[in-house]
Amino acid sequence: MDTFLRFLYEFVNQFISGLWSILNGIIEGVKQFFNFPAYFNIISEYKDDFSAPEWIFTGITILFMVLFYGLIAFLITFAVKKYLKLRKPSIEKKALLDEVAELNKKVVKLSKEKDEILQMKVSQLGLKPEESAIEESAEGEGEQGDESGVIGETGIRFSKLNLIDMEYADYKVKNYNNTFDLPELVHNFRNFAASKLRLYYKESLIRTFIAGLASTRLVILQGISGTGKTSLAYAWGKFMKHDSCVASVQPSWRDRTDLFGYFNEFTKKFNETELLKEMYIADYTDDVYTVILDEMNLSRVEYYFAEMLSILEMPDKKEWIIEIVPNTWKSDPKKLMHGKIQVPPNMWYIGTINNDDSTFAVTDKVYDRAMPIDINDKGEPFTPDDVDANLVNYSYLDNLFNEAMENFAISKETLDKIEKMDDFVIKHFRIAFGNRIVAHMKKFVPVYVACGGTEVEGVDYFIAKKILRKFEQLNMALIRDEIDGYIKFLDDTFGKGSMKECIEYLLRLKKMA
Repeated sequence: MDTFLRFLYEFVNQFISGLWSILNGIIEGVKQFFNFPAYFNIISEYKDDFSAPEWIFTGITILFMVLFYGLIAFLITFAVKKYLKLRKPSIEKKALLDEVAELNKKVVKLSKEKDEILQMKVSQLGLKPEESAIEESAEGEGEQGDESGVIGETGIRFSKLNLIDMEYADYKVKNYNNTFDLPELVHNFRNFAASKLRLYYKESLIRTFIAGLASTRLVILQGISGTGKTSLAYAWGKFMKHDSCVASVQPSWRDRTDLFGYFNEFTKKFNETELLKEMYIADYTDDVYTVILDEMNLSRVEYYFAEMLSILEMPDKKEWIIEIVPNTWKSDPKKLMHGKIQVPPNMWYIGTINNDDSTFAVTDKVYDRAMPIDINDKGEPFTPDDVDANLVNYSYLDNLFNEAMENFAISKETLDKIEKMDDFVIKHFRIAFGNRIVAHMKKFVPVYVACGGTEVEGVDYFIAKKILRKFEQLNMALIRDEIDGYIKFLDDTFGKGSMKECIEYLLRLKKMA
C-alpha cells in the first residue's frame, strides 16, 4: 500500500505541476504581452542610434502593434456583447415565467373570492351553497332543482325565446293556398322588386337566384360594390312578407357564438342574437325566411359558419340540430330540447361578398357547399307590372323544387358530356369536382329549366361558377396554352358558343395570365 501511495503522489504531482506550469506560463505571457513600460525602455535604448529611415520603420512597427492591440480589444468587447445578448432572452424568459406564475396565483385568488361572493348570495336566498352547486351542474331532462337562486328572480336565461313561446303558444301553421308555378315566381319577384322597391334585375339573374335557393341553403352573391347584392336578398325577404334578418359580419368574428350568442356566466343569461331569434320563430311556421350575412368574408367564413356548413350538408333535415347550451334548465324555451335547437329547413342564408384588400378569400370548403352568383351589372330600368308581396308556404315552394327536379332532370346525353368534360379537365388541368358538386348541379339545372331557362344555359352557368372558379388556384402562365384547347372542346361537345359563361370566364383568365 505504501508503494501505491508513493506512486499516486508522484503521478498526481507530475500532472498538477504540468498544469501549473501551463497556467503560470499563460499568466507570465499575458503580463509580458501587456508590459508597456518594457516597450518604452527598448525604444529609449535604441532611439539615439536610429537614422531617419529607421525612425519611419519604427513608427510603422509601433502603428501595427497599436492596431493589433485594438483588434484584440475589439474581439474581447464583441465576445462580451455576444454573451450578454444571448443571455438576455433567457433572463427575460425567466422573468416572464415568474410573471405568469404570479398572474396564475392572482386568478386562483380571484376565483376563490368569486365563489365566496356567490355563496353569500345563495345563503341570503335561503339555500345552502352545496345545493346551489348541485343545481347549477345538473343536466338531463329537466331533473335538476330550481336554479332561481343562482340565475336571479326570474329564473329565465332565454328571455327573447321565451317571449316567442308565449307569442306563438296558440299558433297553428297556416296554409296560404299558393297556386303559382316557378316561371310565375320569377316574373312576380322581378316585377315586385321593380314596382315596389325600384330595384331592377335581369330575368336571367332572378332565374339563377331561385335555382340557387333550390340547390343549397347557402347562396353567395358576389361582385363589384353597388350592383345590388344585398338589395336582392333584402327584396326576397320583402317579397315573402318576412323581412330578411341582417347579420352584419364583423372582422372580429371567430366562432359560432357570433352567430347564435353565448351564455354569460356572470349574469346567468344567454345573450341571444337576432339570428337565433329568427331561427326559433321559423321553426314554428311553414313560411320562408332569409338571413343576410352581409360582407360575409370580412372574417373567415369557415371559422364562424363551419358548424352550419356541415349541418346543412346532411340529407335528413331532422338531423339539422345545433347545440346552443350544454345543459337543460326548467325555464328553457319549449323548442330548446336538451340545450339543442332545430335548424329550420325553411330558412336560407344569403351571403354577400366584395373581393378587395379588406376581406379574406373564400375557401373551396365554403364555395363547394354554396351556390355563388355573380352580380357585376346594374339592372336596366323597365316598366314593371304592379305585383304585391305574397306569403308563401315553404312546403309548397319545396314541392315545386322537387317536382322540377323530377320533371326536368338533366338528360343522360348532357350528363355524358359533363363526364367527358370532367375527364378533359383532369387530364389537362389536374382538377376534378366531387359528388357534392354533381349533386348540387342535379338540383340547380332542373329548377333553372323549370324557371324558363334551357338545360345548356343552366349547365353552362353552374360549371362556370362552381368548377372553373377552381382554375384561379392554378398558375395562369402554365395553363394559358391549354385554355384555347378547352374552349374548342366545349364548342365541339356542347355546340359552338353554347357555353357562353364558361368561354367568357376562360378568356378572362387567359388575359390575366
